[in-house]
Amino acid sequence: MTILPVIPTSPDTPDAVVTRRRPAMPPRHLADLDLAGRRAAVTELGEPAFRAQQLSTHYFGRLVRDPAAMTDLPAASRAKLTEDLLPMLLTPQRELACDDGATRKTLWKLHDNAMVESVLMGYPDRITACVSSQAGCGMACPFCATGQAGLTRNLSVAEIVDQVVYLAGVAASGAVTGSPPRLSRVVFMGMGEPLANYPRVIEAVRRLVAPAPEGLGLSQRHITVSTVGLVPAMRRFIAEGLSVTLALSLHAPDDDLRDELVPVNQRWKVAEVLDAAFDYAAQTGRRISIEYALIRDVNDQPWRADLLGRLLHGKLAHVNLIPLNPTPGSKWDASPKPVEREFVRRLRDAGVATTVRDTRGREIDGACGQLAASELTVVDAGGAVADAEVAR
Repeated sequence: MTILPVIPTSPDTPDAVVTRRRPAMPPRHLADLDLAGRRAAVTELGEPAFRAQQLSTHYFGRLVRDPAAMTDLPAASRAKLTEDLLPMLLTPQRELACDDGATRKTLWKLHDNAMVESVLMGYPDRITACVSSQAGCGMACPFCATGQAGLTRNLSVAEIVDQVVYLAGVAASGAVTGSPPRLSRVVFMGMGEPLANYPRVIEAVRRLVAPAPEGLGLSQRHITVSTVGLVPAMRRFIAEGLSVTLALSLHAPDDDLRDELVPVNQRWKVAEVLDAAFDYAAQTGRRISIEYALIRDVNDQPWRADLLGRLLHGKLAHVNLIPLNPTPGSKWDASPKPVEREFVRRLRDAGVATTVRDTRGREIDGACGQLAASELTVVDAGGAVADAEVAR
């Protein structure tokens, strides 16, 4: 985990006690609250309770994030409610598009200057949003740009939800040509480890699936939450009564290699992580998605494909192979296509459903954390300041 800076209480005293700076969370937002909480908040401001319904209808039903467009609210009320319940949480710094506009990536600056990313991906039959749950990540996976950056802080419920509402608005505008104008899927596979920000991610999921105007009214079956394998949180997740897809970022079937690629494996080994995942599948009836980034000469050997096939044979699981999107300066590279095809063949011969993720966004720093890393590099130099979809 990244160590936050320590600040002496008195720089003139050599033995001064040092304290850790706690990351400053953003101000309260409408999306942090359920509908009952919003009613309580507006009445505390001296407004009638029905204002909560109006605000919620604008934000979740009409995807309006700009209070100035909420013209059915009296001007005085609007100013008061905006200040308390609709603060600006995300400021776009860069917005890039590729794949003829079907893939769009946004780099956001948060209230404390932290950077996060989200991606919108359009297909003929669906539009998927890939969102971040943390600014940075503390899991330290060496092939991941976000992992290389370290953890800044957790995102609030509203910071997570606001990414989705914004991207849903982009979809509704018709900007993603060749795709339906409605966001249908959300994957928590952007920056961060979702289960390391457990309570806020769970609340964000509940907000996304709640019927409008309390939430966005998305199907639980179209939401995917990923994890590198935080077993206690996975066990807790089983008890939530949700039926979202769980994606396990495995990346190696053996402990020796996974200890290196996914350092949390030094605490919870492959067998224990898979047991928790299989228990989630048994509880929900939902197929587990096993995420596996194929890395040249690292985890792409035929014997590892065979081992993975044995581990997953007969289980309610699907392998989502990911051609690695290399990060600048990294020693890691994607496996050659013939190696990838052989890996797929061996898994399918073992009776394991396997697909290869569509590679998108390379020309717009598509891997999680690449765009933020490039922006921070510019800052440090003195200048101006993914398809993650697996529920197929």
